Amino acid sequence: MSRHFLGPFAFTRYASSGLYSKMTSYTEYQERCSTAIRDVVSDRGCQPILFAGSGLSKRFFDAPSWDALLTHLCSVCPTIVNDYGYYRQKNQDLPSIGSEIADCYREWAWSKEGRKMFPSELFTSDQPNDIYLKHYVAKHFLTLTPPLSKIRKAAMKKELDSLRKIQPHAIISTNYDEFLERVFPDFTPVVGQQILRTNYVSVGEIFKIHGCAKDPRSIVLTAEDYEEWTRKKKYLSAKLLTYFAEHPLVFLGYSGTDDNIRAILSDIDEILAEPNGVVSNIFFVTFNPDADSANSLPDEKLIALHDGRSIRVRNIDANDYDWIFRALGAGAPIKKVDPKILRALLARNYELVRHDIPRKTVQIDFTTLEHAVNAEGQFANLLGISTLDNPSVFNAVYPYTLSGVARELGFSYWSHADKLIKQIRDEYHVDIKSFDNIYHITVKTGSSDTSLTQKYSQDCVDLLAAVRDGKRVQLDDTVLTGPDQSSDG
Repeated sequence: MSRHFLGPFAFTRYASSGLYSKMTSYTEYQERCSTAIRDVVSDRGCQPILFAGSGLSKRFFDAPSWDALLTHLCSVCPTIVNDYGYYRQKNQDLPSIGSEIADCYREWAWSKEGRKMFPSELFTSDQPNDIYLKHYVAKHFLTLTPPLSKIRKAAMKKELDSLRKIQPHAIISTNYDEFLERVFPDFTPVVGQQILRTNYVSVGEIFKIHGCAKDPRSIVLTAEDYEEWTRKKKYLSAKLLTYFAEHPLVFLGYSGTDDNIRAILSDIDEILAEPNGVVSNIFFVTFNPDADSANSLPDEKLIALHDGRSIRVRNIDANDYDWIFRALGAGAPIKKVDPKILRALLARNYELVRHDIPRKTVQIDFTTLEHAVNAEGQFANLLGISTLDNPSVFNAVYPYTLSGVARELGFSYWSHADKLIKQIRDEYHVDIKSFDNIYHITVKTGSSDTSLTQKYSQDCVDLLAAVRDGKRVQLDDTVLTGPDQSSDG
């Protein structure tokens, strides 16, 4: 399928049929991409994995690209006498430049003036030669990365809010900075070689495959680092294979020529390849400041791999990330789930199956276990978890009618609570009664299509109390389930 933009209108050509479809240009492109994202998230039935590169950090606090970082490193080290351009001309690959300037940083550190710039513990015999360069890089990123409160641009704050609401299964990043840890404070960072030692690909983790500023020795920066990383990347790829095969995967802040991405995709493209040649669950987001005025925007990206191979993935051009993040978050859980609880649950079940049961360190009623595994919905009950299909649980989550909500708020009639709901609709443009969400749900109570009851949660009571008291509120407008329905209570 190819796209042609003509003035304010766009036409999509379907190569197999030769048909043209008239549509608005960038708005239609956004909607089509958003629909594709939502469809993949729904079809896969699991949360997306984000693969975050330096472009994402640059978006929010102007973090440097690798090339820009090396330029800065050359400019501040007094033992580097040549401009960065000299090293760029001499060494076409950036890791080799990293190795060369690492030697310069070592010479600087051991000079009389340089010793004042580096911690005394770095001058012991067990420290690697490149530790001085990596220490400076780590310090640079720790200083450069702002607290989220310092990001004040409205557009950036909106994007960050939408990013959080994705509630991704996990994040994989080649960035050294800790920006993502600040955006997702409940996620656990797994740094460098620690990834290879984890028992199971878990949930709520940030895999920092090129190291982290908090641990300078973990940073992958020199040719020697990349040789080591290349030797072990097949093990890394094997660890991440489940992510690539099962989850929607979104690349943010990378170029299609990034060697790191090409290396990982090269290891697994044979498994990912689909009959039509496009890996449908991988989205490559290309930041394009002129996307809304471009003559054409590609739906696919062809990424050249090693050995003359290539892989085709979905492409999204965008001049802002908010609409993409909102599409990715459309399938997020209705309430924020603590990743720490999910990690503990997954880890304990993994140990139970891998270690405790085979070695008989726990007593198991295998008849009960077999029944729970084979009976739909019973395994969750075995773990002490229930679903909203259970009436008692449902009534506990949505215990109130609108009259009950009004009484909780100190009103005599349901109409007072309804007035607050309409106030929210008018001020925030969200009608919480028009769809199922954490505040309200429509329940079918009889055989007739009109036999419907509206139920409300404690979250709704708390929300309306805040509005009643004149406070600003932040709405969770994630759709829970079902079609739009409304009633007066």
